Amino acid sequence: MSEYYNNLKENNKKWAYSMLKLDPHFFEKLKDTQSPPLLWIGCSDSRVPANEIVGALPGEVFVHRNIANMVIHTDMNLLSVLDYSVNILKVKHIIVCGHYGCGGVKAAMGSAPVGVIDNWIRHIKDSYRFGKKEIEAIKDEKERFKFFVEYNTKQQVLNLAVTSIVQQAWSSGQELSIHGWVYGLDTGLIKDLDVNFSSHEDIKNSSVYKLHFD
Repeated sequence: MSEYYNNLKENNKKWAYSMLKLDPHFFEKLKDTQSPPLLWIGCSDSRVPANEIVGALPGEVFVHRNIANMVIHTDMNLLSVLDYSVNILKVKHIIVCGHYGCGGVKAAMGSAPVGVIDNWIRHIKDSYRFGKKEIEAIKDEKERFKFFVEYNTKQQVLNLAVTSIVQQAWSSGQELSIHGWVYGLDTGLIKDLDVNFSSHEDIKNSSVYKLHFD
């Protein structure tokens, strides 16, 4: 076995020991149930770890990750996670978190083939199509890239808000808020995109909704 692989196992032992030093009953309390207040829908990028970014312990964040933090209505993996977290775990908040420098978003802005991921990127290109006028009005390439990362994240928050799962939760009076963030790889800080929905009315009053449906 490689040294790297063996180090992973040793690091696990050290981590488990450090958690027990903080709380001797930590794992005992976790093993039978979970009740996280938050579902995190983020990018698969290894530089964007959900728990660490918000300083959360194991058991506090339910996580779904994919390339470019997409919410696609035919993605049964995403929908299964969403249904379980909303209807079984009763999370109070869902955060869709993009990040600057996202490779999936960058690839979707171009036309060069990448591989199998091209099939996934098609969905990101839909976001680009919706915001094409605004995006292409930005002449600086770096700023245009940053803008589209934010725009795509806002679009995914809207996609999330109009799923039947979220809609039914609100209709039944369940407390549930969804939010859009973008994470800075160079700063370690999040930017709140001020896209926050807690009801049907919040969606209809948002600029993101009006762009697509008015």
